[in-house]
Amino acid sequence: MKREFRPDHGTRLQLLKDLPAPTLTGIDYLEVVSADQTVLKVVLVYPASPDISKAHCRIDGGVRITGIKVIDVKVTGNELKVTVDKPGDYSWYQFILQDPAAPDDVPSGFTPPFDPLLSSIRFSFKVQCPNEFDCATDHACSPVLPPEPLLDYLAKDYGSFRRLMLDRMGQMIPGFNETNPADFTVALVEMLAHVGDQLSYYQDAVGTEAYLGTARRRTSLRRHARLLDYGVHEGCNSRVYVTFEIAHNADGVSVPEGTALLSRGATSAAWVPLETLETLPDGSTQVFETLEAVTLQSAQSRIEIHDWGDPHFCLAKGSTSAALVQVPVPAPVNLPPTPLKLTPGMVLILEEICSPTTGIAADADPSHRCAVRLTQVEEGADPLGGQKLLLVSWHSDDALAFPLCVRAEFADGGATDIRTIAVARGNVVLADHGMTQQWQALVPDAAPSTGRYRPRLQEAGIAWAEPYTHAVALAAGWSATRALQQDPRNALPSGMQLRADDPAVYGNQPLTGAVPWLPQRDLLDSDRFAQEFVIETEADGGAWLRFGDGRNGQLPASGLRLLASYRLGGGMLGNVGADSITRLVSNNAALAPFVVAVRNPLAAGGGTEPESADAIKLYAPESFRTQQRAVTTDDYARAAEQHPQVQRAAARLRWTGSWYTVFISVDRVGGVALDDGFRADLLAFLERFRLAGYDLDLRDPVYVPLDISLLICVLPGYFAASVKATILKRLGTGLDDRNQPGFFDPDRFSFGQPLALSALLATVQAVTGVASVSVVKFQRWGKVAAGEIASGQIVIEPLEVLRLDNDPNFPENGRLTLDMRGGL
Repeated sequence: MKREFRPDHGTRLQLLKDLPAPTLTGIDYLEVVSADQTVLKVVLVYPASPDISKAHCRIDGGVRITGIKVIDVKVTGNELKVTVDKPGDYSWYQFILQDPAAPDDVPSGFTPPFDPLLSSIRFSFKVQCPNEFDCATDHACSPVLPPEPLLDYLAKDYGSFRRLMLDRMGQMIPGFNETNPADFTVALVEMLAHVGDQLSYYQDAVGTEAYLGTARRRTSLRRHARLLDYGVHEGCNSRVYVTFEIAHNADGVSVPEGTALLSRGATSAAWVPLETLETLPDGSTQVFETLEAVTLQSAQSRIEIHDWGDPHFCLAKGSTSAALVQVPVPAPVNLPPTPLKLTPGMVLILEEICSPTTGIAADADPSHRCAVRLTQVEEGADPLGGQKLLLVSWHSDDALAFPLCVRAEFADGGATDIRTIAVARGNVVLADHGMTQQWQALVPDAAPSTGRYRPRLQEAGIAWAEPYTHAVALAAGWSATRALQQDPRNALPSGMQLRADDPAVYGNQPLTGAVPWLPQRDLLDSDRFAQEFVIETEADGGAWLRFGDGRNGQLPASGLRLLASYRLGGGMLGNVGADSITRLVSNNAALAPFVVAVRNPLAAGGGTEPESADAIKLYAPESFRTQQRAVTTDDYARAAEQHPQVQRAAARLRWTGSWYTVFISVDRVGGVALDDGFRADLLAFLERFRLAGYDLDLRDPVYVPLDISLLICVLPGYFAASVKATILKRLGTGLDDRNQPGFFDPDRFSFGQPLALSALLATVQAVTGVASVSVVKFQRWGKVAAGEIASGQIVIEPLEVLRLDNDPNFPENGRLTLDMRGGL
């Protein structure tokens, strides 16, 4: 049997001990019993078989000392005396009972059999070493930051000025929600907005369309910016995950790609007929359409997460796997149970449905929801209860950003009530904002015999989206998070194409087999046979089509009548909140009557408004002035720093025998080393800056480990150990007791940045309980002191970076010694 999950608590061990008979056995605890730390005592719940040998035992883990071998095992009752070839270091190790033929499985052939969750245990060889601190694990939680106020710094007209001021007053004045135009405050705001609008109009009114800085029409701004190699974006629509709850009668029915979904309406019905779309858009209902097909299963409407017998089971922050109950809810009468049919590539939504504090559904935290894309699905079982399970893993990009409580225990009238706190939702489909308009005639509807053909669409407000193909996304290994992300600068008119009209059919019907005309961002790469065009929008949302001239893009033939299919929507209007999408549009009799509920547990996101005129005028010239070639070594360093994972860089130019090579030392964010994947990514990023004939080579920084020793005098009445623990956190590499980065955080120091002794002493002196600080040692690790204490700083070279990890496993990465005097 596979070793499935390992909960870090003793609840399961107690459940195993409470069994009426020795049905299962496992590891109770482990001790390091010898002074040289080479003999371990492993105590099992029930007496062990004398056939257990060293082949059944394995030790994994370690940082500096790895590959520890088991050389002897002696069995006495329920105790295993395990002898290893060498002691370990200060890190954690894992003692594992394995099947010699299948190391990933628990030992087989023993009575009672081993529990897969209790066949391994974490331990430390240094557990008996003296330690003046509490041995409990420190679980530091990130501070909860209040949301920043939403301010539109690009407000320029009356409406945006008015909304900005009213929104700001609503934030600054509790309870302010006045909208009556007769109210004095609203009238004052509108007067100020009118003045601001007049001033803004006066500033723009003196310009002309001939210059970028004074142009008014969006088409002019777009073309001016394109001359500066700056691509103006027209916004993009929002995307969202929607889940369906259906009755058993609809199992196996598919929701096809392009199915319309609607936001809340006057009725509470979960589905509406197709005729409803004829009344839209109505100004309030938001329309979404599915980007993939999904096959529905009733059992996947609500999926229970297995708790492994723990009434307080939680999925930790950063989790990428879970166990799902195979048959989560009882089936209706006269219907067999419906098992889960999950496969890799599917998306699940993990959702908190009750508060883990009060147990009330209304108190559930709506931020404790996330979408995950499955990467692995395996069948399993809990041998303790015989429950059939699905063991699922999901993409690392979708790792939980919060701890998710699955079960919680509540007192109920003297009894104990264990309630479900979180579940998983299946039947999930990706949808985006926009409503399809099929085969509309252009205005004018036919190409002229002479001159350019510049028609417009009948309706304004078309949706823009980055092209998405579900099969391509799965093949590329996209996570659920990645599928929601869009770059507005890569967006094209969503679902838009043009086809020639069929003159033999009445009305607007496309010609069968006609090659479609497809939209592009520009026609510079289009040849004279390419049936492509460009959409140019104006400030009012009107969309105009620009075709080629016969050299860059095909010129429409005289009299050609084209029909357009496109989508309306997009922008921030589609960023609807959670549980806003509640209706399915369908006339499928096998599906629609059995739809119980349609909902989006997560808010839609990514909807972006078109780039404003002010933004174009600001960023287009700046983009043109930005140097896109690296000439000097400083240019290469600054180019590398434009990468989001690079904190700082330094470069050197050397002749390597046949050509020049630029050696770039990179200090990554968080002090992470340069792995192969990051090297390839950064080299590709720098390729457009590289001069021809120059080679690039990436290097890690030259780290300078420090050796610092301080004498700390503690004030009377303070525990010296507590003060020491606080100082170590303040001078550490992680978060300190104030949830602030430690003094020696990897992002604090970079190339050539010295360490001032005064800054170090000030940090220590600021700790409560410290009377005074004396410096005993302040120098480079492993080097002879060079007067650093007298000069008050440690000076380093331009390619060096200071480092003090204070890790006992790696003293060569920096060491900090504190000699505590006084106190309690």
